Amino acid sequence: MEPDRIADLLEPFLASSTRSFEPCHSEARSARESAVLSVTQLQNISTYIDILLHWNSRINLTAIRDKEQIVTRHFGESLFAARHLFPRCSSVVKGCEVADVGSGAGFPGIPLKLWVPQISLTLIESNQKKATFLKEVTRALTLTDINIQTTRAESLAGASFAVVTLRAVERFESILPVAAELVAPGGRLALLIGQAQMQQAQSALPALSWLDPIAIPASQSRVLAIACKR
Repeated sequence: MEPDRIADLLEPFLASSTRSFEPCHSEARSARESAVLSVTQLQNISTYIDILLHWNSRINLTAIRDKEQIVTRHFGESLFAARHLFPRCSSVVKGCEVADVGSGAGFPGIPLKLWVPQISLTLIESNQKKATFLKEVTRALTLTDINIQTTRAESLAGASFAVVTLRAVERFESILPVAAELVAPGGRLALLIGQAQMQQAQSALPALSWLDPIAIPASQSRVLAIACKR
């Protein structure tokens, strides 16, 4: 897919935003400038799409087959989260430990890494075939400092991360406490979910401090929900 077309499709998700979030002990601040992806980032997204569609013919990674919809629904949503979690004005990036629970096809974890290569990323995916796909993508994109854990998140008791992400996982209500346990004190849990799931998430994790959900562009019901662990 042409990088210029990818850039056009992603523009609504990277346009000037009203809010972006530093670590939870800081106040929210505005992100006044629209983000622009580099040629390398756009080419990596194009390569990622090609690999995804090739593998999708063998294993079920995504129900979406149209390239433009993959850009908007997968990359757009993931990069929207990346921009709010790691605004480019932020200094709290290098070496930041991030975990993506139930990574599946790699969203939002790998787009987070494309956005901020300085983070240390752990992709948690118990399905062996999907984990193999993730390894191929990371090799093809020459991404470093990525740890792919072919296991359930429950087995990582004792591990902690500054940011834990969760998107489109099965057993949503039961996996929420597991994901929250992986968040280090002062860290953040970021959920890409439907608006209808917000109350469920807040009820399941009342000890966390929830920020107001942020509507995802080009969606009628999807939101980015961020909770902070004190």
